[in-house]
Formats: sequence, C-alpha cells, structure tokens
Amino acid sequence: MNVLKLTAVWLVFALATPAGAQMAYEDEARALGAVAGQGLACGSAKYDTFELLARAIILTKSPSDSLQDKALRIFTEEKADVFVAKQLDNFADCADIVKRFDAQDIFKATLYADGTIKMPDGQILTPRRPYDAGFIYDRNSNVRQRAAAIYNRDTSHVRKVEFKDASMQAGNQIRPAGASVGSQRVLSAPARISRKK
Repeated sequence: MNVLKLTAVWLVFALATPAGAQMAYEDEARALGAVAGQGLACGSAKYDTFELLARAIILTKSPSDSLQDKALRIFTEEKADVFVAKQLDNFADCADIVKRFDAQDIFKATLYADGTIKMPDGQILTPRRPYDAGFIYDRNSNVRQRAAAIYNRDTSHVRKVEFKDASMQAGNQIRPAGASVGSQRVLSAPARISRKK
C-alpha cells in the first residue's frame, strides 16, 4: 500500500471518528504533510485547496503556540520528504494518486474567515484565538516551481536572503577567519549551517 493510500485512510479515520480526536496533534500534522507532498508532486488541481485546509486544521486545533509552530514545521518537512520521494520514484502511480487525492473528504470541509472549520462529519472546530484565514496560504506562490527548483538544486529561483546585524551596520564586515582590519577583531563566517530536528 503506497504512502497516500495509507495516509489517506489514517486521515479519513482521524477526521471522521471520535477515536480520531485522540490522534496526537503532531501525528495529524505529519499525516496531512504526507498527503500534501503527494498531491504537490503529482500536480493535483486541488492541491491549493488542500494546503489551505490542512494549514487551517493545524492552526485551528493547536493547543498552544509552541505546539502549533512544531506541528507546522512537521507538516512542511513531511510534505518536502514525500515530494522528493515521489520525484525519486519517477512519479509512479501519479494518475491514481491524483484521483484519490481529489476525492478526499477534507474537500467537503468549510473554512470560515475567523479560522472556524466545519468538518465533513458536521463537527465544528473553533480556534483558541480567531485568526484571518485569508492569510494562511498564498495560492499564487508558485509552490510547485519553487519545490522543483530546490529539488533540482536550481538556486536561480530561490530568493536570496541577506542578513544584517549591528556590527555590519557599523561598517564592520564578516571576513574569512584570520583576516584583520587594523586593530579590530573580525568575526569569521560559519563554515556550514545545518538544520536541527
């Protein structure tokens, strides 16, 4: 059974049954991310709607700010991992995946402007703090092109980020280790920055 089938069954169970309410918040974010990754990689026309609803579910169900941040990170990482895995298997079974992706019950959910969600089973989810649901996902963000560019290591489509701090504003620059400017001590740039889990 492929990842989408297994995750979709798990997600439908989580969204449709009272026992699903006991599913760990982070596990639900992981399941939503896995389904999103397959829909993104296979080019589902309903991907943007799924992404909007998945993010809204994560935000609306969040028990705290710190768990919400963690769940969004888990969702994003799982989506990226599944996206890459789908590309590595040459998009096998994408026609079937899109068919199942587009038929999910999540698309029957209703998202209101304040973040309240009416689930397909009629359950109403109310956020602990109302938020503007219009700002949680930008449908025009070219997410597929950016994801493919990152996967293909094409950095021309990746936005360059420049960091400035107080020392740079004062005229100091970060130079290679060992460099000096007069009697001023110069910071060395880190050789590598890695993502911590």
